[in-house]
Amino acid sequence: MRTTRNRRLRRALPATAATVLAALTLTACGTGTADKAASGSKGPVVFGHVHGLGINPADDRLYVASHMGVFKQTKVGFERVADRWQDTMAFTVTGDDTFLASGHPDLRETEKPAHLGLIETTNAARTWKSLSLEGEADFHALEPAGDRLYGYDSASGVIKVTANHLQWRDVARVDVTDLGVNPDNPADLLVTDGRAQLLRLGRDEKLAVVPGAPRMAFIDWPEPDLLVGVAPDGTAYRSSDAGSSWESINSVGSAPEALDITPGRWHVATERGLFSSRDDGQTWTPVSGQPGHH
Repeated sequence: MRTTRNRRLRRALPATAATVLAALTLTACGTGTADKAASGSKGPVVFGHVHGLGINPADDRLYVASHMGVFKQTKVGFERVADRWQDTMAFTVTGDDTFLASGHPDLRETEKPAHLGLIETTNAARTWKSLSLEGEADFHALEPAGDRLYGYDSASGVIKVTANHLQWRDVARVDVTDLGVNPDNPADLLVTDGRAQLLRLGRDEKLAVVPGAPRMAFIDWPEPDLLVGVAPDGTAYRSSDAGSSWESINSVGSAPEALDITPGRWHVATERGLFSSRDDGQTWTPVSGQPGHH
């Protein structure tokens, strides 16, 4: 899922080669729906690979960001928002109907670059606008905390940080799977890497392995005393002391693709589909009304 590309090389390519590379980039990210997206055919509703989950406080509904668009949970199932097939990655909810993301355009939007950079919606994914790094950054993880926004740009292989969504500063080079930030301390950043190690950013802005931490694929830190992680095999863990110690919880049963922890409502997307827990991960149940996952 995480790919690293040489941005300088890409900029130096001639137009024909750059076009081929853009097409390969979209294919590599697994759109799998090029014919449907290009033709506008609605077809069967499927998620494809899930990149992000979040509860919209405006309607209290679960939103699913995937290779095949953003989906909203309804009383009878899930629906693709605005018939948009945008490959929506690094998805995070920041307020009422307000989401940040990155990704690649709907193949019908031929005027847009292959990498969308940082994008924002204020109408629950019906439309999006570019904020920064359009055509440059391919964020695969975004994590807001206080006045900061951290992002992992897979195009450069670098974690970046911004205070205004416009100017970015490089923080560290590492192969990132997910990011988590202490709600009480925006400087306290945790990272899961490609080897499922849990890393912490120090005051010197160097990453170090968190001693004694279990293997982690995805993490979420919604409250200072509630840090949750899911291992590559689906085992869930929680920490109430900012990652110093961990308690094993029940496994979700298969490899995770995305995680969202809202106190009292936990959601995990896996290879087998979407699962939710209302008892802090002790039991996991399939989310009702979900379409085919792959």
